[in-house]
Amino acid sequence: MDTNELLGKEKISKVLLKLAPPVMLAQLIQALYNIVDSFFVGRASDSGLTALSIIYPIQLLMIAFAVGTGVGINTAMAAKLGTGGTKEADEYAGVGTPLAVVMWLLFAAVCYAIMPAYAKMSTDSPAVIADVIAYGRIVCVFSFGLFLESVWTKILQAHGDMKTPMAAQIIGAITNIILDPLLIFGMFGLPKMGISGAAAATVAGQIAAALVVMKKGFRRSPDRRKYPAYIKRIFALGTPNILMQSAYTFYILGLNLILSGFSDQAVTALGLYYKWQTFFFIPLGAMQTCIVPVISFNYAAHNIERCKKTLSASVIFGIALMSLGTLCFAVIPEQMLRVFSSDEQVVAIGTFGLRIIGISFIPMVTSLIFPVFFQAVGSSVKSSLLTVIRTVILFVPLGYIFSRFGLERFWLTFPVTEIITTTVGFIFYHRFLKTPYVQKGLDK
Repeated sequence: MDTNELLGKEKISKVLLKLAPPVMLAQLIQALYNIVDSFFVGRASDSGLTALSIIYPIQLLMIAFAVGTGVGINTAMAAKLGTGGTKEADEYAGVGTPLAVVMWLLFAAVCYAIMPAYAKMSTDSPAVIADVIAYGRIVCVFSFGLFLESVWTKILQAHGDMKTPMAAQIIGAITNIILDPLLIFGMFGLPKMGISGAAAATVAGQIAAALVVMKKGFRRSPDRRKYPAYIKRIFALGTPNILMQSAYTFYILGLNLILSGFSDQAVTALGLYYKWQTFFFIPLGAMQTCIVPVISFNYAAHNIERCKKTLSASVIFGIALMSLGTLCFAVIPEQMLRVFSSDEQVVAIGTFGLRIIGISFIPMVTSLIFPVFFQAVGSSVKSSLLTVIRTVILFVPLGYIFSRFGLERFWLTFPVTEIITTTVGFIFYHRFLKTPYVQKGLDK
């Protein structure tokens, strides 16, 4: 089935069921390797586990720029393919590789320089500071695999190819999982590297994934004179995603700083939540990935009804699948935490926190899908504003306010934030449906 038939005519539920499973499987493997990473680091040292929680926002920032740039390329390509502009779509793809390399170089240089200051800002423990610097510098300086793989993957997904990126993610994750214990503990004659071994395993997995998608994802560069206009368009479309992901970095950093006022164990508990969150957010992440090319394609083709159906189907699927996360967080939070840590204080803090956070999973579906929807239809202001409301205006300020009433009240930040963001998203969507372009499309 060609791209036009798949994105423009096939039944929406079938499109999502065709596109989502490969993405979900790839993200499942990614979640597993994140969990395995924390499992082995936690067995090696308590300071290493805390260091992973501290470095997590920086990793999110790196992913934000890598994936956000890829999303910009993906959205531009899908729009061109929706109007028959195959040549221009390939030219946008051709800009991707040089752009990824430049972004990697800038990110690596900045992160290498600021890592010691960042570590000292986040903790007073010398052991944790040393682990943050060691792990952080490796995963940032050698992140070229992540940047290239992210761009090449989004190029393939713009054409409806979800299987090759899935294979890449699986191979990358398996590489990481295999190398983790070997390098952390120095097995089979390899050097015992500790947390540096975990970092080395991570970047090796990213490079392996990039090599898998390179052949199909790489495109020839267009004429250099086209670069300014194409890059401007890519970032116009990708900035909402970059902003959304970057905002996660700053709100998690803000929450870490708030919790550090209670204890390092509270910071570790939050970090372990995000490890499990990655696992349970697989369905939602898959929906976000899959609806962008479908909505972009049909919005450009003026098929608004199909855009609405895509949004509705993704929300229904997301809620149904996220309910499992709510159930697990309510019933077995202690067992989930003990996978990583035997620290009774971490387990006690996290058990209470996970039960409260689990309440937020259902409203979180719409609070995260609405920004992606608005990004796909080119409404970057609404998309960005929803992200800013959720991560800047609500999360950290509410976290600070609730924390003034004690650590247990702090966890209310999560459900309150998601409910408010979802409400604003529905208001924006209602107004979007009344715009002249949309009304014209609905009257067709």
